[in-house]
Amino acid sequence: MKIRRHLSKLLLLGAAFIVAITLSACGSNSGSGFKKDLVQSDQLTIGLEGTYAPYSYRKDGKLTGFEVELGKAMAKKMGVKAKFVPTKWDSLVAGLGSGKYDVVLNNITVTPERKKSYIFSNPYIYSKYVLVTRAGTNVKDIKDIKGKKFAEGTGTNNEQVAKKYGAQIVPSGEFVNSVNLVKQKRVYGTINSVDSWNSYSSEQPTIGLNARQLTNDEAEPAQISAMFNKKDTKLQKEANKALNALRKNGQLKKISMKYFNKDITEK
Repeated sequence: MKIRRHLSKLLLLGAAFIVAITLSACGSNSGSGFKKDLVQSDQLTIGLEGTYAPYSYRKDGKLTGFEVELGKAMAKKMGVKAKFVPTKWDSLVAGLGSGKYDVVLNNITVTPERKKSYIFSNPYIYSKYVLVTRAGTNVKDIKDIKGKKFAEGTGTNNEQVAKKYGAQIVPSGEFVNSVNLVKQKRVYGTINSVDSWNSYSSEQPTIGLNARQLTNDEAEPAQISAMFNKKDTKLQKEANKALNALRKNGQLKKISMKYFNKDITEK
């Protein structure tokens, strides 16, 4: 009888041990459930343009910029490595839908049209707009752009603002190209991020151009977020955790100060 009781105790202890190990394993994997949904389980594959300073661009042949550093910091917080896939704007969003990458970090705003097919992180940038026009034209105010040709990226929030005020849209995939179209007198102007304009004007000649920041009444600052496929709710949740941690520890502000000389991560 004593032997049987002893065996029974051993069996109970063994069962308890197995349950404990199982629960421990479940607990350790609870935060990494999103990894099985990644393009590659050990890395966060990020789509961006790589030609849109200061958000993402090449310097001495190396990919850099605000959203490049943000992507690396997010991936680190999520326990994976960051892999960047530079893609032209015209096919950037479609690349997410086709599973080319896990997320888009490219100065993307939440729009009703995009929400039909995608989900978004919490905002990490609050971006104001700038109206860039040729000097000497009669475009002095945002209301003056009605009926005028404006170079804007197809499907962008910049295009939406221009359309709101009645501009005739000329598709242009990159901000530099849009400004060049203005300089070449092929369009009257372009609307874009004031931070993109500040970066451009610090390195490129702006003779013959006028630029004015739009007021909040003219155009509400755009809320910039990471964009995911609708099925990737676990990934969205982990990304938000990472963004919240980066905001709390001051790293998000630090990256903003590095590339914009100001904090554009707060309203």
